[in-house]
Amino acid sequence: MVEALCGTWTLVDSKNFDEYLKKLGVSMATRKVGSLTKPTVTISTCGDGTVTVKTVSAFKNTELTFRLGEEFEETTADDRKVKSTVTQEGGRVVHVQRWDGRETQLIRELQGDQMIMTCRVGDVVSTRTYERV
Repeated sequence: MVEALCGTWTLVDSKNFDEYLKKLGVSMATRKVGSLTKPTVTISTCGDGTVTVKTVSAFKNTELTFRLGEEFEETTADDRKVKSTVTQEGGRVVHVQRWDGRETQLIRELQGDQMIMTCRVGDVVSTRTYERV
């Protein structure tokens, strides 16, 4: 499934993202900038089983390199220090971040020609739609 997501994607639609960021505890100023940013995400895999996700935006650039199913340390775009695990579950790639007794999920899946990322924290859900560049 990860291989199907490989390529470069740009954000074309975002729903409820400000509420998601608010539930995470992100400051109002950072939420405003984050909500206006249209990031480009590049996903790639290597022959050794590692996956790299690069996100480029006017706000902040991030790069994650990990192996499916193995926990790793991550500093998020909003500067949270989290323990993350990414797994493949059916036709979805599920990225779980844990910090301070809290948890959020970032679920990526293909729907037609689009990559849909569903962001969940508690009872708040945001949906971000990307198209292949």
